[in-house]
Amino acid sequence: MLKQAATTIVVDTRGLGLVEITPRVRDWLAAQPIRDGVLTAFCRHTSASLLIQENAAPAVLEDTAAFFARLAPESDTAYAHDDEGPDDMPAHLRMALTGVSMSIPLAGGALALGTWQGLFVFEHRRRPHRREIALALIGA
Repeated sequence: MLKQAATTIVVDTRGLGLVEITPRVRDWLAAQPIRDGVLTAFCRHTSASLLIQENAAPAVLEDTAAFFARLAPESDTAYAHDDEGPDDMPAHLRMALTGVSMSIPLAGGALALGTWQGLFVFEHRRRPHRREIALALIGA
């Protein structure tokens, strides 16, 4: 018989960049009776996203943020949507490119991530935000 569990974690970002949430997700998973299944993580925002990235070398995170800043740069003239400033539309574009939802297998009670992989909230706005990540777990 399959079991389900769900929660929402709140992540305070420091502004543009990646915040690792792997330890918080693992702590929540450890308290669940489900050992094998799938975890779905969903970022409830349009200017932040979720990303699996290397969690060993901090330069990877810096380079990732810099790449997306070049890909969808801030501009006072390039976008019609700038309701919250010049970082508003680029944040939406960066979210669209990276996504807000992912599924990660759970095996033996552990996330089936690779050795250097971590789960990150990718904040696309310059100022700090409080982001909500919905977690849903199903399995046996």
